[in-house]
Amino acid sequence: MRDASQADGQLVLAAGFASACGPREENQDFGGVHMGTALERMRQGVIAAVADGVSGGKRGRVAAELAVRALIEGFYAMPDTLGPARAMQAPLAAYNRWLNGMARSDDMENSASTFTALALRGRRAHLVHVGDSRAWRFAGGKLTCLTKDHVRPEPDLRHVLIRALGIEPELRLDHATIELAEHDRLLLTSDGIHGPLSDKRIAAILGQQKSAEATAEELVEAALEAGGRDNATAVLIDVVRLPAPDHEGILAGLSALPAVAPPAPGTSFDGFRIDRVLSEGRYAILLVAEDTEAGGEVVLKFPRPNALSERAIRLAFARELLLAQRVASPFVLAAHPVRPDRQTALYCVQPLLTGETMADRLKRGMPPLKLAVEHAIRLTRAVAALHRLEVVHRDIKPDNVMLTSAKNEDGGGLKLIDLGVARLPRVEDFHGDEIPGTPGFMAPEQFSGNAGDDLTDQFALGVTLYRWLTGHWPFGEQEAFQRPRFGRPTPPSKHRAEIPSWLDDAVLTAIQPDREARFNDVIDLLRALERGGSLEVRQRRPVPLIERNPVRFWQTVSLGLALALALSLILR
Repeated sequence: MRDASQADGQLVLAAGFASACGPREENQDFGGVHMGTALERMRQGVIAAVADGVSGGKRGRVAAELAVRALIEGFYAMPDTLGPARAMQAPLAAYNRWLNGMARSDDMENSASTFTALALRGRRAHLVHVGDSRAWRFAGGKLTCLTKDHVRPEPDLRHVLIRALGIEPELRLDHATIELAEHDRLLLTSDGIHGPLSDKRIAAILGQQKSAEATAEELVEAALEAGGRDNATAVLIDVVRLPAPDHEGILAGLSALPAVAPPAPGTSFDGFRIDRVLSEGRYAILLVAEDTEAGGEVVLKFPRPNALSERAIRLAFARELLLAQRVASPFVLAAHPVRPDRQTALYCVQPLLTGETMADRLKRGMPPLKLAVEHAIRLTRAVAALHRLEVVHRDIKPDNVMLTSAKNEDGGGLKLIDLGVARLPRVEDFHGDEIPGTPGFMAPEQFSGNAGDDLTDQFALGVTLYRWLTGHWPFGEQEAFQRPRFGRPTPPSKHRAEIPSWLDDAVLTAIQPDREARFNDVIDLLRALERGGSLEVRQRRPVPLIERNPVRFWQTVSLGLALALALSLILR
């Protein structure tokens, strides 16, 4: 079965279920997936569960089936503000007390059941577990068991449960939260599956990538063919598509991670072998490392100690991770998500780019004008991609623009980086004394309290393009302690005569001190850049002296006339 909803922003799953009695007289397993209505999926999520009635008690099948039904009915009756974990705990605790009492009666004497369930909502799965049924995750070709069997530790007593539904008056459930990724496969099994089948065999079946239903059936068949003597049940959930990530969820996931000093080159950290320091900025330190799990070189971004408050650091990293997953542009740098069970500290992982920043390129001199305009268009497209999502970068400058080489070219050739200080819609912002920005690129209104919007981004972009095209500052270079004077900027063509008038106008409009005089948005700036002369920028014609310096022109003309008059008088 499949959640057929294809609306943007919704979780899309495919589910498969299979169960067989095997050589036993009765199937005491019970399991399944409850997709719920569209409203239930949106508010509470999807429930998947497997229960295995304990064979030593009476009515094991009844105990298992009632456990699953009690969870589903109780879970969807809970307010969605309670959270998935507590919404599962509450009905199961009530059911456990009832079953524990019934286990002392003749009708259900010693009745008990193992229980493992998942509630999938948004981009997370919430796991509850008791007994020796199991939950698994298959991702990237790797199978991971998410649960621990509650059995006696002695090798010959591993079949004896020490925790299960109904055994104790008070329920003790294991809880876990799993960050999902698209194409994950989540599997629930009774011991009739993972008893006869090795982890390697289960992984091989999951790795065939058949439909969820066909895979669940194959697991059951393989368990019985391997000599399984118990009921065998498998529930499989395929994560087809995830909703857009949510900032608060990412921030909550980061809240438990400590901010640590960046590891030294030559050491290993969370499966990353640190090679060298790539750069050290005001707020972060970048390290080049080898990913020993996935292979290849990556960049680890660690917060610089004491550069910002701990709250500001977490906000910055949450923004970077959120935008990396939301912004689809070849001109904006993405980040790689790290599995929660792998990440032990506050950092993010980014691809290693080969190239240099715009600032470094300017140190070697100005680029050819045609290439400079191409990069200007790409950078403007990057900013436009952010603004379409109502995201304000707030620190656009040549240091935050990477010019990539052909080695890692993916159609961009340029990457706008450092999204940690971006302003997101409806998301908690930095404190007033921590509002980001770099003097020299900040618009006049930012010095009067504006925390950054699309027009201040346009201004910073315009200053960046001015620097990129001319190597000069439109209003003079600013120090951190200075409040700049925003006069009338010199046209770029005064510094570089080949710059055409349409490019002059586009850049000067973007950096108008009066925000109302700028373009309505960066899309208008992009149109001006793309329309101006395509990318074939013609050499500007030599400017006549009368246009460059009218006074000098007329002085020269007057001198020439005076000489002509004197010569004519002499000849007479």
